[in-house]
Amino acid sequence: MREYYITKNDSGQRLNKFLEKAVPRLSGGMMHKYLRLKRIKLNGKRTEAACRLAEGDRVQLYINDEYFEQVREEEAFRRIKTPRLTVVYEDENILLADKAPGMVVHADEKGDSDTLIAHIQAYLYQSGAWNPDDAASFAPALCNRIDRNTGGIVIAAKTAEALRILNDKIKEHELKKKYLCVVLGRPSPPKGRIENFLRRDEKRKQVTLHDRPVPGAKTAKTLYRTLASTKELSLVECVLLTGRTHQIRAHMASIGCPLLGDGKYGRGDRNRACGETGQLLYSYELTFAFESDAGALQYLDGRTFRVRRIDFVQKYFPDFRF
Repeated sequence: MREYYITKNDSGQRLNKFLEKAVPRLSGGMMHKYLRLKRIKLNGKRTEAACRLAEGDRVQLYINDEYFEQVREEEAFRRIKTPRLTVVYEDENILLADKAPGMVVHADEKGDSDTLIAHIQAYLYQSGAWNPDDAASFAPALCNRIDRNTGGIVIAAKTAEALRILNDKIKEHELKKKYLCVVLGRPSPPKGRIENFLRRDEKRKQVTLHDRPVPGAKTAKTLYRTLASTKELSLVECVLLTGRTHQIRAHMASIGCPLLGDGKYGRGDRNRACGETGQLLYSYELTFAFESDAGALQYLDGRTFRVRRIDFVQKYFPDFRF
């Protein structure tokens, strides 16, 4: 018999999700069979796969030892000796990281394992805030993601409960994000709203914009305002009212002001002249604006967090302060 004691990190998730990670060799079919046979119990009693776990619960498994025998490849975070991580904010439930442009958040199709989540896990592991051997199921996880060449705030949940709450709040648009970008030219008008329909082309990894609904397209809405301008460039703040792929990049290009450095929607000649190989776009501000109870994260309601420095702002608009 194996017994798992549910810690705060593991609480709030369904039993089946816990078992998928704690006992990866146990198939879904066998799990349901053993639940029916009462060979998997919760606090000594019969339970269901959908049961939500609470801190202090005990999960007992009366199953063969073969399900616990496993040889795992070394996790990516264990190979990181010095985490590259800028922490904007951290408490017992969440961590806000300032992702540098050029870093991927998760392993991509190229198999890059030098990821933001790996560095976050390494940081928490080395600081003693997270011990994967004590929490058999839950590992710190990202709640949102941004493109490789976009920088800015990414949210990591340190507990299963925090991940569940934040996923719900993001889905309900109760987290507000602001972006800064450097664009070519001057937007006209300097402040406005862009609204149309955006369709993603999976093969080309690019999006197209349409004035009318077309098959596969979704509504895309962006608010923008110009903060500063030079003869050739403008610093623009954007607020996403919808969160579509490449939305800011495509929308600013649609009004004749593509992002500097953007290889998909921008101007290659201007990018090369300035030596920019990635879009100058940063998710610089995050506000928790809960419209309903957030449970264990209610204390975050109304709080706003910003990054301290953006290199491309200092480079092209050194006198600007935000």
